[in-house]
Amino acid sequence: MDNTSKRVGVIGGIRIPFCRNNTAYADVGNFGMSVKVLGALVERFRLHGEELGEVAMGAVIKHSSEWNLAREAVLSSGLAPTTPGITTARACGTSLDNAIIIANKIATGQIEAGIAGGSDTTSDVPIVLGERFRKRLLAINRAKGWQDKMAAFTRGFSLKELKPSFPGVAEPRTGMSMGDHCERMAKEWHIGREPQDRLALESHQKLAAAYEAGFFDDLVVPFRGLKRDGFLRPDSTMEKLGTLKPAFDKISGHGTLTAGNSTGLSDGAAAVLLGNDEWAARRGLKVQAYFLDAEVAAVDFVHGEGLLMAPTVAVPRMLARHALSLQDFDFYEIHEAFAAQVLCTLRAWESETYCRNRLGLDQPLGSIDPAKLNVHGSSLAVGHPFAATGARIIATLAKLLEEKGSGRGLISICTAGGMGVTAILER
Repeated sequence: MDNTSKRVGVIGGIRIPFCRNNTAYADVGNFGMSVKVLGALVERFRLHGEELGEVAMGAVIKHSSEWNLAREAVLSSGLAPTTPGITTARACGTSLDNAIIIANKIATGQIEAGIAGGSDTTSDVPIVLGERFRKRLLAINRAKGWQDKMAAFTRGFSLKELKPSFPGVAEPRTGMSMGDHCERMAKEWHIGREPQDRLALESHQKLAAAYEAGFFDDLVVPFRGLKRDGFLRPDSTMEKLGTLKPAFDKISGHGTLTAGNSTGLSDGAAAVLLGNDEWAARRGLKVQAYFLDAEVAAVDFVHGEGLLMAPTVAVPRMLARHALSLQDFDFYEIHEAFAAQVLCTLRAWESETYCRNRLGLDQPLGSIDPAKLNVHGSSLAVGHPFAATGARIIATLAKLLEEKGSGRGLISICTAGGMGVTAILER
């Protein structure tokens, strides 16, 4: 952003409680959850009938009929129907990506304000027909007469063709799940079971404390009988976590990733309102923090790099643009896809070899103060509806900076496909 760009304010965010799949939101779907959070944002910031420059929403797992989920949700949100909507997806980074889209449009003066968010459900997933049966149906549709249609239906038909295909969690290039990849990372970086369980426990403890203190009172809107996240376990202990068996590497006897230190399949949605100073002032709205910059990176995980290590590459690029060190932050919001991923990231930044050979730095980025990391808990305790996590983190961090009165926060989100999306907020 150059000197002529507009400052991009984070005005505030809303989310519904995140919950386990096949529970409270099993029959709601992405559209219903998106409408709920957009409507709640409209209510909170008095945006009824307002035309915004853009609403960017996203979903990773969605039906083909939801090709423009954002636009459809806008039409049911209370915003002016003249507000455009765009639907995106970049796995776990989706709604942070959407914030980048909105922020860039505001910074360049294309729009004054917009909403970024995302929704995901692993309850209401699309069920796809097998390839042979799909081609058979297409052939039937192309056939002209009933005899040709019947021939297309019966020729070589097998009942096996009726077996449906469910969305998979494996990386198409490797056939390995994200958990399998992260287990490999944990072994490479020598991340043991105990520190992973400790990080997970602390996430639950910090989230529970934040709820008790009322921090989420204006960030989380009740929905479907839930007032708090369905994953939150305030009574969790190291002993309980220690009883869980490995979830991915179940054979070698050295698996360290479990259901307790990995995020579970989740349903939920979140959204955040962004705008320039003038737009906010005209409506009597306060800016909580400013969106300073962002960076996206990718790694060659197919040929050996850790699938979830791309944020380690993105962050130093972003820091260099602003002559910042890794220690120049008051808060660090590192998405807890797996406790091991967070710990691998931190260890990589501390490694002289990695920072020199992979990042091209003269010295390690160094350590961060653990007291500043995910201070109100993160995905291990909150849950992780893929496309909603970025907006959740932005809203949390912006409020933290507002409460502090000044400062700077770093956001780091790893994604499937070997990518990472990062950003800096400041006040």
